Amino acid sequence: MAAMSPRERWLAAMRMQPVDRLPFWPKLSGSYAPAQQPPFDTMTNAEIHRWIGSDQHNGISGCVRNQRTKTAVRDEGDDKTHTTSFVTPHGTLTRVSQFDPHSQSWHPVKMPVTCREDIKIMRTFVEDTSPCLDPEGLAKANVDKARIGETSVTSNGVGESPLMEWVEWLAGVENAHFFLLDYQDEVEALFEAMQEVLIKRWQIVAEHSVADLIYMIENTSTTLISPTQYRQYCLPHMQAYAKIANAYDRNLVLHMCGTLKDVLPELATLPVRAFEAFTSAPVGNTSLSEGRAACPDTCLVGGTNATLWLASADQIIAEIEADLGRLPHHRGIVVTSAGVMPPLARPETIKAVCDWVKQFPVRNSCRQAGA
Repeated sequence: MAAMSPRERWLAAMRMQPVDRLPFWPKLSGSYAPAQQPPFDTMTNAEIHRWIGSDQHNGISGCVRNQRTKTAVRDEGDDKTHTTSFVTPHGTLTRVSQFDPHSQSWHPVKMPVTCREDIKIMRTFVEDTSPCLDPEGLAKANVDKARIGETSVTSNGVGESPLMEWVEWLAGVENAHFFLLDYQDEVEALFEAMQEVLIKRWQIVAEHSVADLIYMIENTSTTLISPTQYRQYCLPHMQAYAKIANAYDRNLVLHMCGTLKDVLPELATLPVRAFEAFTSAPVGNTSLSEGRAACPDTCLVGGTNATLWLASADQIIAEIEADLGRLPHHRGIVVTSAGVMPPLARPETIKAVCDWVKQFPVRNSCRQAGA
């Protein structure tokens, strides 16, 4: 095949089409460069990606903002602690997050929903949320898109489905399940309000976004929710997003970075383009071959795990080669670090794996039985 640009290669994989070679994307976070030796410690992630030879993946500006009439969001804090206040006529809820310098990320340490009454207050806040087109964000996205060109695939995020946001950002893992059992009607009413907002966001993004890929940042894992809960709450919500995405021929990608084996039957029913951060054992519990067998028409983005990237380049290559060898074909596969690349994986190691992936003999057709 003729050589593809990184963007063309990504989009072909998304749509299960033949590629000139497998795309390769190590996910570098803000914690990566500072942990490296010179000269990488002073380089930007984009510069490191270019040195490695990655098929880059970049987020661009969103095109949705929220309007409110009776409620407000107030953010305050410093470089160590951040407080978000959800202000309503019936009370104010707060979430406190702290900055972790090692991962260069924020983590909630106090959740806004701590009792039954808080559920009703949060519902009031959500029901006052009216998504609308953000012309300034859209204009910036167009500038970003033109600047990036064919060097990278681009993405936008719409949000997170109600159950997962409830678990991760509103109630916390333990209370999320206790409240769902004790106050099911109130929590499900909150979910309905959250879903209405997400549907409105999806309609705007599907129609106006200039990004190549549209993400739901789900962080799905059966360590956080059960397969039954996924089937009851997440699955119908995903189907609603997919219906809108497919009506506009958009590439809907679900970021799912946890243990997925027990929900593969549910995932197989979703008409989405890709599952991203598809993580192998021991960090996840699914392999590329299991994913392909269950979901033959969905692109799988990942295939490795953080623990593997602590090994030598030869060991990493051997495992990837073995996993790729079990597949009937290599359409719809993007090799990545799945989750964030651990800083202990050196740039030289990542580049050696990248160079190997680039020369790997891709099979765009199914191999014959017995081959």
